[in-house]
Amino acid sequence: MTERAFCVHGHFYQPPREDPLTGRVPREAGAAPYQNWNERIHAQCYYPNTLLRNFERISFNFGPTLFEWMFDYDPETQANIIMQAMKNVEAQQVGNAMAQAYNHTILPLASQRDKVTQVRWGIADFEFRFGYKPQGMWLPETGADNETLQVLAECGIQFTILAPWQADAESVDTTHPYRVELLNGQSIVVFFYDQALSTRVSFDPASTVNADRFMGELVMPRFRSEWEGNNRPQLVMIASDGELYGHHQPFRDKFLAYLLDKAAKNHGAQITYPAKWLRDHPVEETISIRPRTSWSCYHGVTRWSGNCSCTPNGEWKEPFRRSLNILADAMDEEYELALKSWVDDPWELRNRYIDVVHGEETLEELVYEQGSRRPEGRDLEKLQYFLRSQYERQRMYTSCGWFFDDLDRIEPRNNLAYAAQATWLNRLATGNDLSEVIAEELTAVRSWRSGLKAEDVFLKHLQRAGAAWRERVED
Repeated sequence: MTERAFCVHGHFYQPPREDPLTGRVPREAGAAPYQNWNERIHAQCYYPNTLLRNFERISFNFGPTLFEWMFDYDPETQANIIMQAMKNVEAQQVGNAMAQAYNHTILPLASQRDKVTQVRWGIADFEFRFGYKPQGMWLPETGADNETLQVLAECGIQFTILAPWQADAESVDTTHPYRVELLNGQSIVVFFYDQALSTRVSFDPASTVNADRFMGELVMPRFRSEWEGNNRPQLVMIASDGELYGHHQPFRDKFLAYLLDKAAKNHGAQITYPAKWLRDHPVEETISIRPRTSWSCYHGVTRWSGNCSCTPNGEWKEPFRRSLNILADAMDEEYELALKSWVDDPWELRNRYIDVVHGEETLEELVYEQGSRRPEGRDLEKLQYFLRSQYERQRMYTSCGWFFDDLDRIEPRNNLAYAAQATWLNRLATGNDLSEVIAEELTAVRSWRSGLKAEDVFLKHLQRAGAAWRERVED
């Protein structure tokens, strides 16, 4: 009898809500009785799924910025999640946890240099939390192009998960993974999730009331009968936001636990995850992917770069991204010019800066290691401003700032706050004020609902940053 394997992947992520000045998540009235949405979702999803030991049985990734928040808020739950994942590493020698690009940036829209930083930071964060190198990486919104996959492969990532319509083929058999050939003899494996099942799980709550019925009536028919005769192993994979299990849909944490324990066994399906599947089965077919595609925009990545029918009234999105790109280019030019006198490769220094963020190395040690000169006093202070400004510059590209239809939401406002913080830190490092460059570009960006102007949001946060710095100096 052919092997029939079943996998559920949960993508666990929340937009960063921290104030860039204080590092604290403000009170959010809509999250009552909890202080904010992070705490509410934690109580409804992350914590109960941990109690049910679901992280031992699913394939999953946690957004690094969300995991950082959890480490401060509930380190015991984070430790339990990691412990459950490590049980698979100990038993199977491969893990069920995947890394994620660090700031949930839409990588096909990012520069090659930013792609590398996002992937390197994501890998480093995974190693810092889990203690071993990740084999797989979840791409934010599954946004992919060949350059993104090339960066993954060059950084040692072996596989990722994509939507079936991202394959450059009229139809794709999702019951087995494919290899994508890249430049320089490299390649990466792509798993395509089952679109019909994933859609049912995400948007049809009635279908996930009974796990036995779901398994018998919806999952088992997805195994292809034509492969039964030649004993070809088959994999059916569901992928969805992890918050669905308990937050978006109440009690689905319990549905998930029963599905992967009792229901799968009752129907003769083996529970697996991508790294284990690759360990046991060779990848025999190759495929190409369509460039600049994602799982939540049928139009590619237009949702995060322009006016897309997925989110009407998005005329503000293109000038918003253009404004940030102009700021980023100006910052990068000043950063590279200044840092060349300290290190051989300023961008490798930025890629390694995540070790400083984690507290594994001091910036002084890192600069000395990369350039053989040890900065002190004012020089060290300026370098700290430079690297922190680059950190905030990465945050301003968080995808959530473009996901919805209007500017007047917490996500785009936060991206503007990160941009303002990056601008201020860059000014402290260089003495140059880049705020006029971006503020002029932002005049074309405003809310179609409330009339909120992006320029006003940016300048307000810039003033806050300046006031906070002056207060610190006076103290």
